Amino acid sequence: MKWSYIGLALGALVVVGAVLSLSSCGHDQKLVSLAIQPGTFTFGTPAGTEQYQAIGTYIHPPATKDVTSQATWKIDDGVVAFTAPGLVTPVSGICGGGTVSASLPEGTGGTGNIVVAYGTVTVDDPSNNLCPGGGKFATLSVGVVGTGLVTSLPAGISCPGTCIENVDVNSSVLLTASNGVFVSWQNCPQASGNTCPITIPTGGAAVVATFQ
Repeated sequence: MKWSYIGLALGALVVVGAVLSLSSCGHDQKLVSLAIQPGTFTFGTPAGTEQYQAIGTYIHPPATKDVTSQATWKIDDGVVAFTAPGLVTPVSGICGGGTVSASLPEGTGGTGNIVVAYGTVTVDDPSNNLCPGGGKFATLSVGVVGTGLVTSLPAGISCPGTCIENVDVNSSVLLTASNGVFVSWQNCPQASGNTCPITIPTGGAAVVATFQ
């Protein structure tokens, strides 16, 4: 009879221990990996917003959770601003790319290592020549010898005065000489009278108009 009581007591201890271990396991849940979704995002124009999510994978017990609102978010470049956890908006007038990161402590108690995940974001405005994927531009410069005026179509050059303009590569510009006795063009193979039609090459162009 005595042994049966001891057996029951030991059995009760085992059950209590199991219950306690389950509770402890839940308390000690650990973050083992973190992922940012999407991994990359490109803003075609500097407008709108993009929501990044931080997805954590845990053990003890195994679980996958959206931890976007709990994560600490950072970016290593000033191309976007955070308006909420994981929510990025392009900074006005800035192009380029940056690395987005989200971080959380490994343990729920905050004493574990920090787990970090990385994503990328790019602001790439095709309409802006200064952006990575924007239209490439070259310099068109005009010189005037003597007394006269050279203007351009599309507008931009009005020399003397404004004699240098950044122009899209492969675009067409028509230069016109006026306000003086025009003599000749230099560096304008397609010149005709007082006009100089020119297609802007990759290296740019430097045209000189000579007046009497």
